[in-house]
Amino acid sequence: MEMNDQRVIKADRATVWAALLSPEVLKECVPGAQEVTGNPEDGFEATVVQKVGPVKATFKGQVTLSDMVELEGLTLTGEGKGGAAGFAKGGAKVTLADAEEGGTLLSYDVEAKVGGKLAQLGSRLIDGFAKKMADEFFTRFQDALEGPDEGEDAADEDEGQKKGWFSKLRGK
Repeated sequence: MEMNDQRVIKADRATVWAALLSPEVLKECVPGAQEVTGNPEDGFEATVVQKVGPVKATFKGQVTLSDMVELEGLTLTGEGKGGAAGFAKGGAKVTLADAEEGGTLLSYDVEAKVGGKLAQLGSRLIDGFAKKMADEFFTRFQDALEGPDEGEDAADEDEGQKKGWFSKLRGK
């Protein structure tokens, strides 16, 4: 399963780049992440709980960063094992460019594969789930940098989220 998309993030490239390399941001942005530890040089270890159709599993795995060109792009590659549920592997090639209207244009190409019980669910269910996960990750990533859309403010305040918390943390 492959997909790609792009978004304009209202933050400079240095801020977006720093966020991509932050385990705290990754933990906040990966749907179902319970824990993300590590660093960009050695890679990250993650524990993620997800329900795909009737199968709920806790995946433990690694995420490595490669092809890193500072402020321009990188490749994130992850693999997780979910016990009896099977495994999930995937990668995302992320590129950064200056957006015409200001901010940073973040483009991504994602590829995902599953095996075990998860693979038995059928490609349409898996493809839909993978697209939803990628969309949710990059939406959360964008919110962490610039804050949620106006209509989402009330819901996020209830969850204790701060508008554009990563940018504020960095003093931007």
